[in-house]
Amino acid sequence: MSKYQFVQLGTILVKEGMINERQLQDALDYIKRNPGKRIGQVLVEQGYLTELNVLSALGMQLGFETVDEESLIRIERDVVRLIPEPFAAENNVIALARDHNMLKVVMEDPDDVILIDNLKKITKCDIVPVMATNKMINLAIDRHYKELKIEGQVNTTLQGVEFVGANEEEGSVDLNTLENLNDEAPIIKFVNMMLREAIKDRATDIHIEGLDNSTLVRYRIDGVLHEIMKPPKKAQNAIVSRIKILADLNIAERRLPQDGRFTMKFGEREVDVRTSILPTVTGEKIVMRLLDKKSFSLSLLNLGFDEDMLAIFRKWISLPYGIIIVSGPTGAGKSTTLYSSLVEVKSTEVNITTVEDPVEYQIEGINQVHCLPKVGLTFASALRSILRQDPDILLIGEIRDLETADIAVKFSLTGHLVFASLHANDAPATITRLIDIGIPEFLVGSSLNMVVAQRLVRKICSNCKEPYIPKQTELEALRLTEAEASKINFMHGKGCIHCRNTGYQGRNALFEILEVNRHVRRMIFARKNQDEIRDEAIRTGMITLRESGLRKMKQGSTTVQEVIKTTYEE
Repeated sequence: MSKYQFVQLGTILVKEGMINERQLQDALDYIKRNPGKRIGQVLVEQGYLTELNVLSALGMQLGFETVDEESLIRIERDVVRLIPEPFAAENNVIALARDHNMLKVVMEDPDDVILIDNLKKITKCDIVPVMATNKMINLAIDRHYKELKIEGQVNTTLQGVEFVGANEEEGSVDLNTLENLNDEAPIIKFVNMMLREAIKDRATDIHIEGLDNSTLVRYRIDGVLHEIMKPPKKAQNAIVSRIKILADLNIAERRLPQDGRFTMKFGEREVDVRTSILPTVTGEKIVMRLLDKKSFSLSLLNLGFDEDMLAIFRKWISLPYGIIIVSGPTGAGKSTTLYSSLVEVKSTEVNITTVEDPVEYQIEGINQVHCLPKVGLTFASALRSILRQDPDILLIGEIRDLETADIAVKFSLTGHLVFASLHANDAPATITRLIDIGIPEFLVGSSLNMVVAQRLVRKICSNCKEPYIPKQTELEALRLTEAEASKINFMHGKGCIHCRNTGYQGRNALFEILEVNRHVRRMIFARKNQDEIRDEAIRTGMITLRESGLRKMKQGSTTVQEVIKTTYEE
């Protein structure tokens, strides 16, 4: 029996120190003016309590255990299956844990004897009620039964299908059969489902790879891979062949890497899928990059620039000529920044042309060229033709070699504004990389206006954000003293159903802007190394990637761990 069994909820909240007498009286006065409201609901609405506080007090009053979101996230699928989804959704209940014949079931009203009796008949177990909020239970039902549906669809779709080909030892598939499959064929249904779920989950990439006894499918969400499903090992080659057909690749070639692309429609959305296939010892691995053209609004305001850095960026992209380079590793968001820059400077008065491989976002009013090396349309050949197209602004998807870099420099020195991306570790290293490609120092210094190094960090999930006390090793890694740390409100996400228990949802960009001013230009002409250029840039006000990350951390946007993982301090 609970010590608070016959005590009113408001009194319990005061005795447990969750609210004070004045706050309770405010809520009671509000209820007098608005009959029908519950005390817990009013206290939450007034901001005195959270729903979890009220849940905890109700548990004390009724004598039942309460559960948190983390417990709801970690439920095993076999336990969830004990209660059919229609019954769970209708009654807002979900199985939590089983111990022999005892089954813990999460519900809003643990005193509902009729519901408990029905659960006992359905599960053939003795029911132990535990409590959670309505919202928590709904989210848990949505997540876990969705995963069960995916697992069930995989099993149902591939059940009874024989993946036998001409060479059983190599696990071949009948290519003629695959090419002639109709839309109801199991493999087609499976691949469609996999793509559809990836788009729903905001995935940027799908990885399909062979294991010893199964096939692993993972989605990259907010920069991190998550295991989603494990089709049978025998299905691997059939899945690969189906994707090859979609991407117009050679389904008979299994020894060499292949690259292709296709477009799929999802409702009113159109998603480009770039496909890369790599032979491995466990079979061909596929990585599909998903480019959802409508998922992101191309604007500099959406990228995560601080006000002072945005002002600098806008100053340089508004100049009539010169080169602006965005550098960083693959997947750092360089293309998005470049496209947003074009949207910013676009007008009917200028002719903007891009050369890309591939064109990731189509922008109205901009002439975009998609390179096709197979037919001879390379970066270099396209750029030579564009010289005769009277361009004002040019975007080069990536500077890859001396020929491309040389054309970019010549464009900028003849009165054109050039945007480009380049793979480099930071802004000063980008200058070194251009010289390493073969551009003379005097041309690099004369043509370059600005270099922007970029990284992506995960944003803290707004649904489970809470204060965080960093470890001493973390403070040392960030070179923060205890006095400096005491002035920062460190935050992190504890993990919840909304963010797959990661504590993060969405991403933001960090920037390092190197302005090629008179001092930096002289250093380039004098063949100074990147460390000397970096020191001079910092002396004249450059914000490094680490400092940009610290800004985001102090704003409560990201975590200590993300800043340490994504940036470094020399």
